[in-house]
Amino acid sequence: MMPSCRTDGVTRRAFGRAAALLLAAAIGLAAPPAGAAPAAGPCTAVQAEGETFTVCTIDLRRDAVRVFWLGADGLPYSSLGTLAEKQGPRLSFAMNAGMYDKGQAPVGLYVENGREMKGVSTANGPGNFHLKPNGIFYVKGDRAGVMETGRYLKAHPKPDFATQSGPMLVVDGKIHPKISTDGPSQKIRNGVGVREDGRVAVFAISERPVTFGAFARLFKDELGCRNALFLDGSVSSLYAPNLNRSDLSRPLGPMVGAVAR
Repeated sequence: MMPSCRTDGVTRRAFGRAAALLLAAAIGLAAPPAGAAPAAGPCTAVQAEGETFTVCTIDLRRDAVRVFWLGADGLPYSSLGTLAEKQGPRLSFAMNAGMYDKGQAPVGLYVENGREMKGVSTANGPGNFHLKPNGIFYVKGDRAGVMETGRYLKAHPKPDFATQSGPMLVVDGKIHPKISTDGPSQKIRNGVGVREDGRVAVFAISERPVTFGAFARLFKDELGCRNALFLDGSVSSLYAPNLNRSDLSRPLGPMVGAVAR
């Protein structure tokens, strides 16, 4: 996880719209006219506890969910804009996907196309990643899962794609025991949950700084996810072309996105 970079929701959305327009020009997409309704797509606004979240719902029977880290040149994609440019219009959504070190490398498990590029971390330490239980988001075929790290190691699902982060937000229908109802820390946060027997992955990002408690309750109470994982805070960012949005952020490590099958 990179150092904190607090950005208020208004500034983030303004930057995001500007970046989206620049991206559209760069890859030859026609930007919609001002005031036009958003195109159909996986992302939409959801209200919960007086806050607005953008939620992107992916049915894995229609779209493939995968993680991205290094491009063909062996260097990190680093930004959502670069990832969108390389993937083209087949990319319907993307966001940052787990914590990373100063070299933009994952700090925990990272699997891409069945290849384990970074191993599972069970180490103790400071920060959100080590607030046990942490967990793993993984994809295998047309199913996804969010699993506490210890359980994942026992199950050994051999995924096609996976990323580790922490803490878990919701574990078997219960909020992480160390997450207070509403603690003092408020940041723009993003995370992922699953529902409907793993056929549907649900990604969310807050539009303003929120507490861990509010973010966990979003997944448990509003989005119907029995298991959900925190991906990151402060650097949290979203690419959602149906909302004409491509957020700017500090250089990113792993990212997750959906592409047409």
